[in-house]
Amino acid sequence: MRNASLFDLAGRKALVTGASRGIGRSIAEALSAAGADVAITARSLASLDETTTAIRAAGGVAHAVALDVSDVGRCRTATAEAAGLLGGLDILVNNAGMEEVRPSLDVDEALWDRILDTNLKGAFFCAQAAARQMRDAGRGGAIINLCSLTSEVGIPTAVPYGSSKSGLLGMTRALAAEWADLGIRVNAIAPGYFRTAMTDVFYSNEAWQQSMLAKIPQHRFGDLHDLHGIAVFLASDAAAYITGQSIPVDGGFLASI
Repeated sequence: MRNASLFDLAGRKALVTGASRGIGRSIAEALSAAGADVAITARSLASLDETTTAIRAAGGVAHAVALDVSDVGRCRTATAEAAGLLGGLDILVNNAGMEEVRPSLDVDEALWDRILDTNLKGAFFCAQAAARQMRDAGRGGAIINLCSLTSEVGIPTAVPYGSSKSGLLGMTRALAAEWADLGIRVNAIAPGYFRTAMTDVFYSNEAWQQSMLAKIPQHRFGDLHDLHGIAVFLASDAAAYITGQSIPVDGGFLASI
């Protein structure tokens, strides 16, 4: 087998949640470019138009599915819908997430529930629904969860978000151990500092930018293309013996603190 074929996703069927913009859209485009047929989700179908158009214009196959991952029942039906449109399911990328910066003394139950329901509960029930599809098809698969640096370190004013992402890391490890016998690998990507619509509030502060760049050994923030290789790798046969791992993509930040 040639090495390049290890990364080939031709014929694979991938579902990417939260793919209308940012990291989710970028990963969906990367999986498509590697050969996968993709189904992408967001709360609004209209918000997925740009992503589906871009993938199809590049010669890929893309289907849009409406999904609010905080709705457990919809996690199940949307996953089944995606599998039906694709003709199966081999890959799930749990990317849908939210964050709201707020001092911990001001966090209320509504904010806590909104973040945890989206980032952790939604990810679990999407993973469960995808694993059932993979099990019933008898061909295994790969699940990739989008963790965070806050899965490993504490960030002030991001306690609900950090709690959800720490939980997601624990979930990744537990599911990897439980589902290995089903041929399902479960891994995580932990992006460092990437500027997206969700994190833009930080980058509007020039002093914060300079402070953070000084802590990153590569002295730059991440570009969305920096996530393409690791996403394709974890979804592919090249990662056949890797499960239960979280891989930081952070320019060396965690290694240097």
